[in-house]
Amino acid sequence: MPFWYQPMQWWVWLLWPFALLMQCISLARRFCFQRGWFKSYQSPLPVVVVGNISVGGNGKTPFVISLCELLIKHGYKPGVISRGYGGKADAYPLIVNEHTSGKEAGDEPILIYQRLQIPVVVDPVRSNAADYLATQCDVDVIITDDGLQHYALQRDIEIVVVDGKRRYGNQHIMPMGPLRESVSRLSDVDFIINNGAIHEGEATMMLVASDCKRVDGAPGSLSKQQVNACAAIGYPPRFFNTLVEQGFTLDKQVPFADHHAYTVNDFVEQFDNDKPLLMTEKDAVKCTAFAQPNWWYLPIDGQLPDTFIQPFLKKLTQIKELKC
Repeated sequence: MPFWYQPMQWWVWLLWPFALLMQCISLARRFCFQRGWFKSYQSPLPVVVVGNISVGGNGKTPFVISLCELLIKHGYKPGVISRGYGGKADAYPLIVNEHTSGKEAGDEPILIYQRLQIPVVVDPVRSNAADYLATQCDVDVIITDDGLQHYALQRDIEIVVVDGKRRYGNQHIMPMGPLRESVSRLSDVDFIINNGAIHEGEATMMLVASDCKRVDGAPGSLSKQQVNACAAIGYPPRFFNTLVEQGFTLDKQVPFADHHAYTVNDFVEQFDNDKPLLMTEKDAVKCTAFAQPNWWYLPIDGQLPDTFIQPFLKKLTQIKELKC
């Protein structure tokens, strides 16, 4: 909601009772799980939750990919679990493979699998996905893409990704603001990753763009020119601004709802074929089957700082030793 990131107006306070109710429910749920009144699953493997306290695109998926690449580099065998937002499978848990579609698994699990070729398991109940990874797959650490508030899955490390520009908006709970939990929740997490900005007590992750690639998978290169652009992510302006920073001139830019299920008609109605169309990598995995030759996506990689890498690896080593 745009008003979440604007100066407060009087009418926003009309939503305060609903925000208070949501906060009470959130606190009560967490308390019940902490006291053991609600059942939770404890994995025999280290579980690392990557989440946020606010809605909208904060950069979790690029971070998850970079985190897995870091673990692989240091000899770990990570697996990823996701609730598969935007997808619906015939049965769960769903193990993602090269034939799995975005309609089944959602866009983010497909993107993570295509990038990393590691076990990725989708289940609306993340604890079930974690159990499947631990018992059926050759992994030694579990990364959960989102799920900070999924307390039915016990976790060993909590990492919160924060949008460096928008941060927490007006710092109120939904629907009054963008927060799922109060800002005070951050005092309990292990690491805070700031996407794109420097802030005291937070590790800065910079997103770095690579050369554009064709959505249909064919080889080719794209020069800096006038293009059209679309994005179905939590915060489309970030992608459009990145394209401008890369030297592209945007003729038409169309935001779609996050996790939008693209169809051919979305493009016929919005764009002409005279100019290249650029989209995010998350969008591209849903458009491969009907992509045109002049459709491109921009790969984005997260660069993790040493201020995060060394403490994280040390903590993970300690946790793994305790679980052995």
